[in-house]
Amino acid sequence: MDRRKSLKIIGGTIAGIAGLVLADSKWQIVDRLTHEGFFNFDEEQLISLIADTFIPAGLPPKIPTPDVQPIGALSTGTDQFLIKLFEKCYEKEDQDLIKAQLKALKKARFGDLSQEEREKVLLGLNESEKEDEKKFYNLMRSNTVMGFTTVKEVMVNFRKYQVAPGFYHGCVDVYASV
Repeated sequence: MDRRKSLKIIGGTIAGIAGLVLADSKWQIVDRLTHEGFFNFDEEQLISLIADTFIPAGLPPKIPTPDVQPIGALSTGTDQFLIKLFEKCYEKEDQDLIKAQLKALKKARFGDLSQEEREKVLLGLNESEKEDEKKFYNLMRSNTVMGFTTVKEVMVNFRKYQVAPGFYHGCVDVYASV
């Protein structure tokens, strides 16, 4: 084999591995730069944090069985439901309200807070004197709960929902009681 060809192969391999390592550590930056949608990347992250604050992983509080693992808003995709719901189903004024409140939460560094501190911030929005903050809290809370309680994992595994309850039994002997 030619020495130059070998060096090119080794150099290409090293560059590829280094590129993968850098891409993996900088993946969030790449997501921010290439993100498209109604909400920007940071707003979507805040919506995910809010959903996770309302319904953290491990709820409902049941001891998991081998076939049913503890779930939360993020594991069921409730955050993605909220993003699509606010983008496609709400009026412009409500969308503007949501964006403004998300901007205020970002300014308050909501993403850097612990679970308990995030809960206090959200409860503070509910107890606020400002109608916009109360409305934002109620929108986020009610839609997070609705999105979480209507996913398949919750309906089937915890509420024991059946698409067609009851069963049809064809040829069954009928006994008359005397």
